Formats: sequence, C-alpha cells, structure tokens
Amino acid sequence: MTVNLQEMSHKELLKLRDDIDNELKAAEKRERQQALQAAEEAAAKFGYSLDELAAAASGKRGKSRRARSAPKFRNPSDHTQTWTGLGRKPQWFHDEMAKGTDLKQLEI
Repeated sequence: MTVNLQEMSHKELLKLRDDIDNELKAAEKRERQQALQAAEEAAAKFGYSLDELAAAASGKRGKSRRARSAPKFRNPSDHTQTWTGLGRKPQWFHDEMAKGTDLKQLEI
C-alpha cells in the first residue's frame, strides 16, 4: 500500500497520524503480551512461575538495607559531631589526632 502524503489534506494527515499512533500502541501491547507469555512458558519449563522468579531476583538486586551504625567517636569540642569509625575520617578527627589526643578520649 503506497500513500502519497503530498496529496493528502492537513485533516487527512492528522487522522493518519492518529491512526498510526493507535496502531503502534496496539502493536506494543500485543508484543508485550507475547513476550510475557513466552517468559511464562520458559519459566514453567523449569517448574517456576514468573512471580517466584521476580521475587527471587528482587531479593538479590539493589542496595541492601542495613541498619545505620552507631557512632563510636565524638568531637570533644563539639559533641554534635560524631563518627561511626566507618568510611572516611572527618576533619575534626584528623585535627584531634594531630594535636596528640588519645583515641580513647574520643570514644563514646
């Protein structure tokens, strides 16, 4: 089917565009459904459902949620500044160590 777009009116072109958009959406929906069906069949061959596989996959991916570590050190000159002992040392910790402060004095 060949369509001469140059001979079509503005209104006809708009309708054609709307029809194409609708057909693209329908085709995408149809293809997604086919992909889902193929995935379900593949999972069923191994004795699983897609829900089981998705639950197992979601448990292994992403950042783990761990509890925040409790602070282990406190700045003696500003008690609102603390450090857990994990990660990069804060500047106040470096400053206290440079002054010769004993590590035991900074522990909470």
